[in-house]
Amino acid sequence: MSNADTVFEAARRMRQTGTPCALVSVVKALAPASAHVGDKAIVTADGEMHGWVGGGCAQPAVIRTVRQALQDGRARMIRIAPAEEGHERDLGDVLEFGMACHSGGTLELFIDPLLPRAEMVVIGSSPVAASLVQLAPRVGFAVTLVAQGAKVADYPDAYRVIDRDDAATVAPQVGADAWVVIATQGRRDLQALGLALSLNARQVSFVASARKAQVLKDSLITAGADAEAVAAIVAPAGYPISASTAEEIALSVLAAVVSNRRGAARAAVEVLSAAVPTVAAVAPSAVPAKASCCGGG
Repeated sequence: MSNADTVFEAARRMRQTGTPCALVSVVKALAPASAHVGDKAIVTADGEMHGWVGGGCAQPAVIRTVRQALQDGRARMIRIAPAEEGHERDLGDVLEFGMACHSGGTLELFIDPLLPRAEMVVIGSSPVAASLVQLAPRVGFAVTLVAQGAKVADYPDAYRVIDRDDAATVAPQVGADAWVVIATQGRRDLQALGLALSLNARQVSFVASARKAQVLKDSLITAGADAEAVAAIVAPAGYPISASTAEEIALSVLAAVVSNRRGAARAAVEVLSAAVPTVAAVAPSAVPAKASCCGGG
């Protein structure tokens, strides 16, 4: 199997599991580099690498840049060239890293983030729910609409439509850490809230007034729901933008979810970055000659 076959098979597996990763491609290689133009790798935020784009000297810079690309979704070009260890220079269209590999060699790599679509579960068949199903895919969400008796034809923008709102039916079809929005607006509110609490959601938002939400939260706790999980339900959902129409309410809810999502993504990458040595921390003497990004000894 060629380098490209290995890489694209890894990318397929990452996509199936919803794992964020980046496609790293060698676009320039000056001898004596062990990687060649066209070599590729799939790299995850925790440093898992499938393929080949250079050895021990190149990998810290690649992993660090992959994490940055997964954080903001922007592609990057980097150059790894002989220089003082820890040297870093922004040249505008390329970020240059210095690597004190004994044999020299220069690599230029293009890093393209491959981010899975975030999952949103909208519970309810209200006008706000319908508006969310229309809007959310346009900012990158795969939307699952859940409502008792829902018809697929009524929600053409939905990734999935589930016509029952019991946990046994819904939970197996929804991934962990989905963003859940309850927009039942008076129809099966408690059922929807109970379902949302069973989904191991990243966040649960409830389209309701503060007063109504508190009454229903109290009912959930009385029925035995976990008090901490109930308290974490965001209600009223959305930003206060004086929304009045269903479309405006959906927009305010979606804006709040996007804001929370981006903040959570940045925090996750910062945690991962703190656990990985910087480029300067990788001593050349600690890297075996055969693992160098350069081909010589």
